[in-house]
Amino acid sequence: MAGWCQELEEIIGLRKLQPVFQPIVDLETGSILGYEGLIRGPSDSMLHSPMMLFEAAERCQMLLALDQACLRACAERFAELALPGLLFVNTSPETLLVQGQRPASILSFFGQIGLDCQRVILELTETRPNGGYLALREVTNGCRQGGLRIALDDLGEGFSNLRLWSELRPDFVKLDKHFVQNIHLDPLKEQFVRSMVDISRQSGALLVAEGIESPAELRTLCRLGVRYGQGYLLARPQACPARELPLRHDLLPWAGSRRQGWRNQPLARDLMMDVAPMESRVPNEAAYRRFAANPDCFAIPVVEDGVPVGLLRRHHLLESFAKPFNRELYGKKPCHVMMDKQPLVVNADINVQELSSLVVAAEQRYLVDGFIITENGRYLGMGTGFALMRKITELQLSAARYANPLTGLPGNVPINETIDRLLGMRAPFAAVYADLDHFKPFNDLYGYAAGDDLIELVAHLLLEHADPERDFVGHVGGDDFVALMQSGDWEDRLRRLLAAFGELAARHFSEAHRTAGGFEVSTRSGEATFLPLTTLSLGVVQVRPGQYLSHHEIGAATADAKKQAKKMPGNSLFVERRQPAKPDASCQCGK
Repeated sequence: MAGWCQELEEIIGLRKLQPVFQPIVDLETGSILGYEGLIRGPSDSMLHSPMMLFEAAERCQMLLALDQACLRACAERFAELALPGLLFVNTSPETLLVQGQRPASILSFFGQIGLDCQRVILELTETRPNGGYLALREVTNGCRQGGLRIALDDLGEGFSNLRLWSELRPDFVKLDKHFVQNIHLDPLKEQFVRSMVDISRQSGALLVAEGIESPAELRTLCRLGVRYGQGYLLARPQACPARELPLRHDLLPWAGSRRQGWRNQPLARDLMMDVAPMESRVPNEAAYRRFAANPDCFAIPVVEDGVPVGLLRRHHLLESFAKPFNRELYGKKPCHVMMDKQPLVVNADINVQELSSLVVAAEQRYLVDGFIITENGRYLGMGTGFALMRKITELQLSAARYANPLTGLPGNVPINETIDRLLGMRAPFAAVYADLDHFKPFNDLYGYAAGDDLIELVAHLLLEHADPERDFVGHVGGDDFVALMQSGDWEDRLRRLLAAFGELAARHFSEAHRTAGGFEVSTRSGEATFLPLTTLSLGVVQVRPGQYLSHHEIGAATADAKKQAKKMPGNSLFVERRQPAKPDASCQCGK
């Protein structure tokens, strides 16, 4: 043990630590957001692996010294390589607490090596229980005031990191790899990640998934709304990492028409107004003159080297300057003094439904003052609460226009758009065609009001048995329905639906018809024929990436599956388990 301690002391003292960098990727665009700095010991040492390195540090009571040395080594090498984007670098809460109320030493270090503090994300790695939340919050607030941002590492693994999330309000949260590995095969992991996505949206933190190793994991994370990720599938840690992703694009969810599919939903960039930003060092007097000259200017974004850092609000600045001596007192001071340091900042490619949730969950002032829109972390434009509400209203009117008037469910247009969007995302799902058997005779016998009641029962049961967060239910018209199910237990859900329909539909028939098991109707030729009670048939096609090219093909396939279901007696479920031939991508229309 003494030998390890001596070797570790030499590694730290002689600066033999070897940084490597792993890209963190924007899963919407495929671009690199930044790099996580990781550490290795000398290649010829028993302490080469990080596990051995930190185990030795703990035994030798040198964790703090090693942690500080790792931070320095990663930052210096990142600056030396002139890597683009952000640097995510690990540090322990204890290391920050040692700084006490003096985060200036950390800030000055980054300044000495020529690394802009706004590009540095401190990842807090919790290796032991920590109850000093108040002190840690004060230190992290001091770091933030200097431009640094905070990330919470290994969510789901540490001792109290959910409490840390609540106390520190980090800018980034990194999801532990345990919840990423084989997530596509584990509904419980999916539910956990879905919950974390919701919390991150509410808190304003950006979620990063660690340990992505397979395309299936990647596609599942994208479907659940995780925006950023890292892992061996994307890129391995390297001493000199790539600045672009050298990946097979057919493995990635943003390949092909994925983004085009998502374009069926309006994005934040569709609400964007061109508002010229102002550098943080420009005096407040310049902002005052700009507001005075342009009555329609409601806010001015404040940036530093193209990165938004705040928002000057019209009514706040004008009211302040209207007070005696305030204009003389503050006019020559830089505008960052009077800016709102916590504006709402959103990525240009967030869809308006998600944006609406963020705005509603945030403070009321964001509806009035608007929000900043960025792309790859840099300022792009401004959006207003008015424009957002108008777009949401347009979507609601459009949904109402295409909704079925009886059930209120989406009609043919949104059904087809949703199918094409799922195909563009290369997301696996089950397409279900639901149809009532002998419905017209029932409608003729009992009347259209009773027929409407039966149709509404089907709509109610489909919605009740679908996963509201993962499944889509639409009403084609009459007694025909479509469900697009991404829930892993879709077959069990459909069987429970049929059982519920069998019990509830019986109440819609007279006692005599229930006893007889059917009813007599007259054919067009006037002959009487006996028909069984109205039942429900479900035809299902399992859709996997690359099998179908459009909603037309899926519509034809589900229609065939429904015909097979109708051949079965009673309430029936037919699942087409034969796999169609993959479409020939080389075939071109018009050849």
